[in-house]
Amino acid sequence: MLLKDFTTTLTDMLDIRRFDGADIALNGLQVGDPGAEVHKVAFAVDTSLATIRKAVEQKADVLFAHHGIFWGKPIAITGHHFDRVSTMIRNNLALFACHLPLDAHPVLGNNAQMAARLGLQDVEPFSFFRGVHVGVKGKLPEPLTAKEIIGLLGVRENATNFEVNCGNRKFHTVGIDSGDGAGDVYDAMSEGLDLLITGESRYTTVNDCLEDGIGMLCLGHYETETFGVKAVMETVRRDMGLQVCFIDMPLGL
Repeated sequence: MLLKDFTTTLTDMLDIRRFDGADIALNGLQVGDPGAEVHKVAFAVDTSLATIRKAVEQKADVLFAHHGIFWGKPIAITGHHFDRVSTMIRNNLALFACHLPLDAHPVLGNNAQMAARLGLQDVEPFSFFRGVHVGVKGKLPEPLTAKEIIGLLGVRENATNFEVNCGNRKFHTVGIDSGDGAGDVYDAMSEGLDLLITGESRYTTVNDCLEDGIGMLCLGHYETETFGVKAVMETVRRDMGLQVCFIDMPLGL
């Protein structure tokens, strides 16, 4: 398969064009020769130098990442940025990035995949951001505690995980917004949800959560954004017939 065909297929599959103007990230092909052949694709959350080197070790032709290297303004290709770009170019490794479209996709997205893991029912769009819905909301089949929810999601817990109003309380209605979604707790409050599941905590929301009574479960930016990457990886393996691998580089955040 040519890289240009791989790019077209993923751009359409993930509905990337719908996010033009909503996302500061450059979604789609960020580095690479469209005429190059693609046989193996590495998948990762971040485009760090360590991730790039691991993709090269795995003999990948493309790195698919949730967090690419271009974010809304010109960046001089010097320092760490130069190291990343030059390493990809020297090793003929293309970079395809997908940010908000991968959070928001109704089937393959981070939030949709977490909802599926939880068996969420009556799933609807949630978290309206710059003209698009990014998260999802719905009802658990039966009320669950935070510990039970974490078990179903299968995420690794670390020292930065944070809970508000959780304990042994059981939750029924849930909003989900991966990564840096703690600010969406206000949407969850206004919609009368019991719990917001997100990645990072945010100090300025805590007192409001305590006073409102809503639960907030922050499970890590990285951990909550592996779901969509892995879902796309499986789709590429199954439907496009390409070799794939997942590069796990957790940051503990």
